[in-house]
Amino acid sequence: MLDDVLGPSLDVLFCGINPGLMSEATGHHFARPGNRFWPALHLSGFTPRLLAPAEQHLLPSYGLGITNIVPRASAKAAELTGQELVAGGEALAAKVAALGPKVLAVLGISAYRTAFARPKAVIGPQPETVGGARVWVLPNPSGLNAHWTVATIAEEMGRLRSSLTVE
Repeated sequence: MLDDVLGPSLDVLFCGINPGLMSEATGHHFARPGNRFWPALHLSGFTPRLLAPAEQHLLPSYGLGITNIVPRASAKAAELTGQELVAGGEALAAKVAALGPKVLAVLGISAYRTAFARPKAVIGPQPETVGGARVWVLPNPSGLNAHWTVATIAEEMGRLRSSLTVE
C-alpha cells in the first residue's frame, strides 16, 4: 500500500485514482516516467521547480498533499470495480473531514463520477463539497489519457491555484 503524503493545514489534497504498479514498487506517487502530474504541478505554479516523485515529501511545505481514492495498486485504473471506487469515495470523504484541506483535487473525471455518484460532473470546480472541502476535478495525468497534454493539465491546475487566492 502506498502511503499518503500529508501535512497540517493543506491548501490542496490531490487525489489520484489508485497507485500504479511503479508507484507501489517505489513508494512514490505518480512515479511512472510518462506521468504528467509532476511537470504539470510545476508549470501551474504550485511548486517553484520540477519535483521528482522521490521528492514528494516536500509537498506539505507548499501546502499540498497526495492520496488516492482506492489504495489497491493496478496496471490501469480501468481494472478497478465500481464498488471499489464507491467504497474509496466514502473513505476519502472521512479522510478529508479529518484532515480539513481547503480543496480536494481529484485527478480523474470518470473515477470521480463513479466514486461520488456524479455522472454529469465535468472538469473544474464542483458544486458539492466532500468532507467539508471544496472539490475540483482535474484531468487524469496518466500518459494513457492522451486527450490532455502537460500544458492543458497545467492550465487546469493553474485555474485551481488561482481560485485559492480569491477565497
